[in-house]
Amino acid sequence: PRARVLAQICNEQTASVPYTLRFDGDVAELLDEYYGGPAWRGYLDDSIRRLPGPPLEVARTDTSEFVDPYGSLWRVDQRAFHLVEPALKSPTLSGYTMPSVDDILRPGWEQPALEAIAQHRNYFLVIGFGIGVFDRAWGLRGFENTMMDMVAHPDFYEDLIDLLTDHQMLIVERLLELPVDGIFFADDWGYQQGVLVGAERWRRVLKPRLARMYRRVHEAGKYVLTHCCGSIAEILPDLIEIGLDVYQSVQPEARDNNPYELKRKYGDRITFWGGLGSQSTIPFGTPDEIWAEVARLCREMGRGGGYILAPAKPLQPGTPMKNAAAVVEAFLRQAGTEFPLSKRG
Repeated sequence: PRARVLAQICNEQTASVPYTLRFDGDVAELLDEYYGGPAWRGYLDDSIRRLPGPPLEVARTDTSEFVDPYGSLWRVDQRAFHLVEPALKSPTLSGYTMPSVDDILRPGWEQPALEAIAQHRNYFLVIGFGIGVFDRAWGLRGFENTMMDMVAHPDFYEDLIDLLTDHQMLIVERLLELPVDGIFFADDWGYQQGVLVGAERWRRVLKPRLARMYRRVHEAGKYVLTHCCGSIAEILPDLIEIGLDVYQSVQPEARDNNPYELKRKYGDRITFWGGLGSQSTIPFGTPDEIWAEVARLCREMGRGGGYILAPAKPLQPGTPMKNAAAVVEAFLRQAGTEFPLSKRG
């Protein structure tokens, strides 16, 4: 599996396209019922394995809420989890102290990751540290406050982004000590219609800070992967310029984010990971349409390398079971895996 992923990143076509397939909520348990047991799980073989990262909780007030290491209170018993009380209630860093990296990465934190590495040496291994500087900023201030800070308090906002970049650089340095293939970043700059903060502000404020982190990962001989929801087609050339190797999600429903068009424009410079519609094909298509789209993704996105098959999002609660099963079976079929439990006619 690792060799296939590396080949794809190097724009080399492989006999089968490597894939990942994840499940949210109760989808996997419902598939257990659909197939009469959990045996189906043993046939899946994700080529990219995400290792356990640093802990993100420090104090849980009850079963529904927790305080993150940065001091913000979150509620997590609803979809989606949401910010209850931000750590920074006003646009100032006066009196605020970032958590020590040693407090987050306490002795022994890496043990689960090392155990997973030992078990999965033949896979492409990545590790992350939660959310990136943009999402962490609004996690400290609240989303609406952050969007206003950019305009009304730009000096404070850039100071906050610099502080977070320095802090995340320290965490990345620790992660780079592990024998992994890549660092997995996650920052949602996009929404359905484009870049949340606007492309020019993203280029001015976020791009140089991201470039610094990406450069350090490359200096360590590892790959840069990032998750981003929504439409980021406008800034994709910028991300390629600063060294993004793998773009994950590739949400096809977002504006100008058609994966086939992105492949045509940039497929020789970046690897796409995702692209199967989690807001369209998976929940609302027919099983036959799912099979056809998976085949097309593998055929067209995988041509010449540069592609990892995956849904744009993990399979979501409420997905019709016939559709969830179609995704599982189509993924296994394209990988050449015999699946005796298949219910396809």
